[in-house]
Amino acid sequence: MDSKKRVKLVRIKTIDIVKEGTIHYSPRKISSPGDCVNLVREYIDDSDREMFIVITLDTKNQPTAIQTVSIGSLNTSIVHPREVFKLAIISNAATIIVAHNHPSGIPTPSREDIEITERLSEAGKLVGIKVLDHIITGNDDYYSFKEMDCI
Repeated sequence: MDSKKRVKLVRIKTIDIVKEGTIHYSPRKISSPGDCVNLVREYIDDSDREMFIVITLDTKNQPTAIQTVSIGSLNTSIVHPREVFKLAIISNAATIIVAHNHPSGIPTPSREDIEITERLSEAGKLVGIKVLDHIITGNDDYYSFKEMDCI
């Protein structure tokens, strides 16, 4: 009986990122949470369910891509750091901003929102991709973890 385990020798050749469309964004650079809120609203504000997205940025804080990480129910979505950082790593992002909507219209963070923000910040430190902010949108208001010095 052979007690040896066969291990594949591999290399990453190409990983395809599939482009689903574009959004025209002005200003080109995100320099404040307010700038980011405008981009986030354009992408997720019409949703009747909670949507969690990641925005990748280059070294000049210009958004390069947006990906929906999770679509949840009326008041929750499942978010895992592995899924959040997958696009950021593949696309060589310098930093990321995460965001989600509260269909209730009230952007106050829940205990789960605070916990996932802390987990993502720690994971970002490990992989060398800083989480600049976590934005929560609701009705005509928003919550920025960065503005509240929580990130």
